[in-house]
Amino acid sequence: MLDAPASATTVLPTTTTVLGACPHDCPDTCGLVTTVQDGVAVKLQGNPAHSHTAGVLCTKVSRYIERNDHAERLVQPMKRTGPKGSGRFEPVSWDQALDAIVAQLRTLQTDPETIVPYSYAGTMGLVQGESMDRRFFHKLGASLLDRTICSMAGGEAMVYTLGAKVGMRIEFFAEAKLILIWGSNAIASNLHFWRHAQAAKRAGARLVCIDPRRTETADKCDEHIALLPGTDAALALALMHELIVHDWLDHDYIARHTLGWERLRERALQWPPARAAAVCGVPEAQIVALARDYGTTRPAAIRLNYGMQRVHGGGNAARAIACLPALVGAWRHRAGGLLLSSSGHYPADRAALQRPDLLAGRRPRTINMSTIGDALLDTAKPVKAIVVYNSNPVAVAPESGKVVAGFAREDLFTVVLEQFRTDTADYADYLLPATTQLEHWDIHCSYGHTDVMLNRPAVAPRGEARSNAWVFRELARRMGFDEPCFSDDDETLCRSAFAPGAIDHAQLHAQGFASLALPEAPFAEGRFPTPSGRCEFWSERLAAQGLDGLPDHVPNHEPAGSSAAFPLAMISPPARNFLNSTFVNVRSLRAIEGEPLLEIHADDAAARGIEDGATVRVFNQRGEHRCRAEISRRARPGVVHGMGIWWRKFGLDGTNVNQLTSQRLTDIGRGPTFYDCLVEVERA
Repeated sequence: MLDAPASATTVLPTTTTVLGACPHDCPDTCGLVTTVQDGVAVKLQGNPAHSHTAGVLCTKVSRYIERNDHAERLVQPMKRTGPKGSGRFEPVSWDQALDAIVAQLRTLQTDPETIVPYSYAGTMGLVQGESMDRRFFHKLGASLLDRTICSMAGGEAMVYTLGAKVGMRIEFFAEAKLILIWGSNAIASNLHFWRHAQAAKRAGARLVCIDPRRTETADKCDEHIALLPGTDAALALALMHELIVHDWLDHDYIARHTLGWERLRERALQWPPARAAAVCGVPEAQIVALARDYGTTRPAAIRLNYGMQRVHGGGNAARAIACLPALVGAWRHRAGGLLLSSSGHYPADRAALQRPDLLAGRRPRTINMSTIGDALLDTAKPVKAIVVYNSNPVAVAPESGKVVAGFAREDLFTVVLEQFRTDTADYADYLLPATTQLEHWDIHCSYGHTDVMLNRPAVAPRGEARSNAWVFRELARRMGFDEPCFSDDDETLCRSAFAPGAIDHAQLHAQGFASLALPEAPFAEGRFPTPSGRCEFWSERLAAQGLDGLPDHVPNHEPAGSSAAFPLAMISPPARNFLNSTFVNVRSLRAIEGEPLLEIHADDAAARGIEDGATVRVFNQRGEHRCRAEISRRARPGVVHGMGIWWRKFGLDGTNVNQLTSQRLTDIGRGPTFYDCLVEVERA
């Protein structure tokens, strides 16, 4: 039967599509298209007009509407009514919450360094992540936060070697003949790079995965090199050794476009493959063969990711790897070179967004977010107030036993801007409901491609949720901060993120993205953004700090095999269906992951009487964590994988894997050493 025609009184649904950008800490920074019907988001997909996204989203973000409309979204300000950590709150108005927060901050204005902002990449947006908030805390004179928790060792390594976080363009990996995927589970964490890698493989390229874990990506590569955690620099130096002794070098490129070659040559010759094989725990023949492939294949490309730099020597390791393309002249080709991050290509005007001039000459102390546990327990100059946004430190910061103890202090005034009641939210004195990416304006760079992305709000905020920028504008107004910059609305902040002429704003607003004008092979003729204009094997800037000017192998704080009490090295890679601690509360994704998991090799399990599926106790001198054991071919002997990062409240014993990790820092960049951790495992 045919449907009856609509009567004159029938109201047809109003359907629109809104262009946006994924906000999450992932190099892909996908374009989004949200279909909205009568003010409700009904469909989310990748933007097919955006070449880097190609209309495809990862499993996590494809469920973003489920997260946006989650029944447990925070929709009104809340005030704590129970003990810290109990998660007991009562609703209050925005006026009540903001007035109470301002009253508390005013009591600390005589010593504003006792106030600490704590944020990271809960959104990667320049507006909701690092604009009005920075203005507010600069004007206040609060402690500065060293935002190190993810990428600082590798990022600074690129700065000291290549001059900035720059590299080859992601799309040209499709034309490479050899791709080293180093410290990256691209299938899970860099989906659109993997598309280019697959295209290269179909055209005959060889793919090699270098990773302690046999990841999903390793399964699809031609070869997997399962080195021990923290030994990447030793492998890179041995590759250099072979390039030198077999003369697989581009002498012209080295002479014209590098600095410190003779010094690097001398160091590399100290690392024959046999020595590196003993350190890395891999066959010598595998190192020799890899060096031959890299030295004789053109063009060769390296996709480096941040997992390998979360160890004591992570900065040196990233520097060593970053030297390799210049040795063989790989930068001459648009499909040759290396990419860790493309973020240094963007001409974002962060000073205009963040207004460091509001410090007015003051130099507040700086607190490293990776050692927040120690900072909150320090009685010499105590932290008296902390404002947390875009982060969940109780779950994600290392040595979480100390982090929990710090946040549990009754004398610590804690404000949390959040979308859900995370582990950290449970410790808030005031909990403020934050908007999601579907509900606010923002503008984004990427660290995987080279397009600027614009995010438009697709739907109205749920309940009384407000954007981060709105919250800090309101706090500034109540504090009496009367500089005109505190009245900039979110759209104005988007427009000020790039100086006039830096990007094509017409293109950005018309299609949701604007491509940077960059050469196809940025360093074919050198011109690196270093002080010398060359790839700096030797860094005078590092030497001036009293550090080694050359890259070297720096052993782990806790090297594999160095402790009888804790004989297993543990790394904590991300679970495939979570992104750091985001998405853990999305039921469909949590159902896929099941429960907190430790992957362990069959030999290590048998030696401990552990059966597949058993509940185990993982422990070291810092704490213990219970989870389910999976006897897995993904683990090599002597190394276990604590898959993260679960919310503690969803764990088997109210902890997660960060109960075991250390607050010790990297050699360069002051970064965390999550993958530099020894443990023992036993049946629970």
